Amino acid sequence: MPNVRYIRDLRRQLHSWWFPSVIAAFIILLPILSILITIIQPANENWEHIRQYVLIEAIIQSTQLVLLTVLFTAVLGVSLAWLVTAYDFPMKRFFSWALLLPLAVPPYIAAYTYSNMFSYTGIVQKTMRTYFNYSPDPSWFGVMSMRGAVMIFTLFLFPYVFLLTKSFFARQSASYIENARLLGRGPMGTFFTVALPLCRPALVGSLMLVMFEVLSDYGVVSYFGIQTISTAIFNTWFGMYDVDSAVRLASWLMIGILGLFALEHFLRSNRKYSASTSKARSFLPQRLRGGSAWIAWFACTFVFALSFLIPLLQLLVWAVWSFESVWTSSFYMLMKNTFTVAAIATAIIMVVSVVVANSCRLQSNLFSNILAKAVTSGYSIPGAVIAVGVLHVFIGLDHQISSWRGEEGLWLSLSIAMLIFGYVVRFMATGYNAVEAGYEKMGVSYLQASRLLGLGITRTFWRVDLPLLRRALLTGGILTFVEVLKELPLALLLRPFNFETLATKTYQYASDERIFEASIPSLCIIAVSMLSVFIFHRIGEEKQG
Repeated sequence: MPNVRYIRDLRRQLHSWWFPSVIAAFIILLPILSILITIIQPANENWEHIRQYVLIEAIIQSTQLVLLTVLFTAVLGVSLAWLVTAYDFPMKRFFSWALLLPLAVPPYIAAYTYSNMFSYTGIVQKTMRTYFNYSPDPSWFGVMSMRGAVMIFTLFLFPYVFLLTKSFFARQSASYIENARLLGRGPMGTFFTVALPLCRPALVGSLMLVMFEVLSDYGVVSYFGIQTISTAIFNTWFGMYDVDSAVRLASWLMIGILGLFALEHFLRSNRKYSASTSKARSFLPQRLRGGSAWIAWFACTFVFALSFLIPLLQLLVWAVWSFESVWTSSFYMLMKNTFTVAAIATAIIMVVSVVVANSCRLQSNLFSNILAKAVTSGYSIPGAVIAVGVLHVFIGLDHQISSWRGEEGLWLSLSIAMLIFGYVVRFMATGYNAVEAGYEKMGVSYLQASRLLGLGITRTFWRVDLPLLRRALLTGGILTFVEVLKELPLALLLRPFNFETLATKTYQYASDERIFEASIPSLCIIAVSMLSVFIFHRIGEEKQG
């Protein structure tokens, strides 16, 4: 009898949106599963050489790069977030959103820009020689090194920490900080003993994002000659033409990331950091006067200039110099390629997001949670790993098609479909989270009323849910489009022959030491990316409001 009741409950919960959701989750998980399966398969003859001479060095340098970047982004991001939240000083409102603008500059573009600016013929050394009659030691400006990569990642990834900790300080910590002040704690004591421990969830979450970005990067580390696991995957693939070993490297990187997830979950287990009352409120910032106010202003201005203003101005100058040679008919084709694949991938992501999110809303249980985690799992996995998994799947499909047709050939693995599928797997979370937030904001009262009036699930979606979801769909679509447009490792690995996007063309110009020509596609990426920064700022303001 219990089995009969279970089957009856299961049939009642199944609906027409459930099957496409499960199929979509399975397809999205295929590349990830194909990578994990390689762990239990025997390695080829190259693996011992790669393990001994490549993997160990890659792990050491990746760990060093991640730890140093995490340390400096934490210091910079939390300090600035505390400054603009706890104090009033000149241009504070401007800096509260302007310090998010470095997110619009992909780190690989910043790396190309700063490496040229600090080179022997760059503006920094040339200015010192020309106007100050001073020839500095070129080794002082060695940006293309581990310390240079840490500087680039710190300057252009700290906004993740700044955004999340600023929001936390503004909404959660008012009563604690005001009590600390009333009990005689000074500014430094309040920050280190009250504010910093309280912001630990936001800090850990933002540092996880920073770690994923550093581990996912290929543009900065390859340009600076740093051997990380991402570069090892590329070198194994393109240098040794050993896809099996590249997949095995990707599987170890993915296991490391899953370990980071487990560690973060363990550190936060059984700990509560939220306010004990629902009446959380913002605290009143203290007004700084005299020298203190101008020191705060200078600190924000200095960071803003280094992380956004100076590289942007330099790119604009180079764009003027190279405009005639770059802005040709081939550049229009480049933009058409980029916007076409980004638009197709975004459309697929948003449709799948709507289907899966609606299915999870209609059937809220453990299975729905697993389904949601499955479709969004690609965002936490580096692009190079996703690319290896996607290629593995498409090669398998090619073999299957070849056996059906009776002739060998690469039917899918050289097509644009492989690149678009890689984008969908990698950035599914961006669209899904926006749609899920839209459903949560909408609630279920309209759905229940519509069902009581006799409309089915699908008709309710078209007539009730979709009009209310328009804003969430627009937000998710823009964020996804921008992420796809900026992505470099996936496009480098999965693009068809002779197919370029703005990101790959920027990388190609920089690799050929044609930095000036790289400025125009870089500025196009930055201009579009500023849309996502604007949306992040608006979302943060709405939450604080």
